[in-house]
Amino acid sequence: MKIHAIQTGTVAVKAKQQEGEGTGFRRFINTLLDKEWTVPLPIYTWVIEHPEGLIVVDTGETALTAQPGYFPSWHPYFKFGVKEWVQPEEEIGPQLRQIGISPKDVRWVLMTHLHTDHAGGLAYFPDSEIVVSQTEYEIARGLSGRIRGYPNQHWPDWFSPRLVTFTSTSFGPFPQSLTLTRAGDVHLVPTPGHTPGHLSVILEDIDQAYFFAGDASYTQQIMLKQKVDGVAPDDASAKETLKHILQYVEQKNAVYLPSHDPDAGARLKSVQALNKKSFSEAVKAGTLS
Repeated sequence: MKIHAIQTGTVAVKAKQQEGEGTGFRRFINTLLDKEWTVPLPIYTWVIEHPEGLIVVDTGETALTAQPGYFPSWHPYFKFGVKEWVQPEEEIGPQLRQIGISPKDVRWVLMTHLHTDHAGGLAYFPDSEIVVSQTEYEIARGLSGRIRGYPNQHWPDWFSPRLVTFTSTSFGPFPQSLTLTRAGDVHLVPTPGHTPGHLSVILEDIDQAYFFAGDASYTQQIMLKQKVDGVAPDDASAKETLKHILQYVEQKNAVYLPSHDPDAGARLKSVQALNKKSFSEAVKAGTLS
């Protein structure tokens, strides 16, 4: 299967939001007071050309965030000082069309969570089945959701996602999961931490597994270090999630693809090129069954 990395602009956050310092509420305060910024980080979305239909993982950011008043002055984005740079042509809709894909042809849009830099492009997908965890949707909606940092007033009027709860069926080290495809090769797993309703997407394609991590960690290195980010509301669930992810990635030698890792796009490209070369060599050698 072909996978595309689409970068919808960049974002800079406080350094201690990317990699938390301290525990509990102290970690949150340390993030709030931090004066150090990360370099601009990519805002990645992912497109999977699956035989059962096109799959988009997250929708990236919208250029509308630069408009005055898009976020109220009390919004957490102002409190934390998150900075974003997104041009209209960088939104997911125009970028899909550049690679020959119409948004209306996307079957599934899988949302790791509903923060604006992941849900800003929702308006491009009125014809797709949008999948969100029920926990995430419940905490993101209404006034309480806006107070938590979800600009739900900008969700499309038609937005009515498929809300999923996870079965007790385990998948690798994850005690719960949900299989999306009939082929049984795309799985959703709960990865609470960055938000309580966060989920991740796993694709197991022939001999290669891919782990689309959203904001389970900001980079692969932070996941390997098992460091909780600065805004995760619950230390214990975030640590448990990172432990399960590391176990899966090591067991399957999976390609780990967080949304804001500067190396994620190159990592995907490198692995796909290697797999393509191996496939071609097997065909030439006549060893492909």
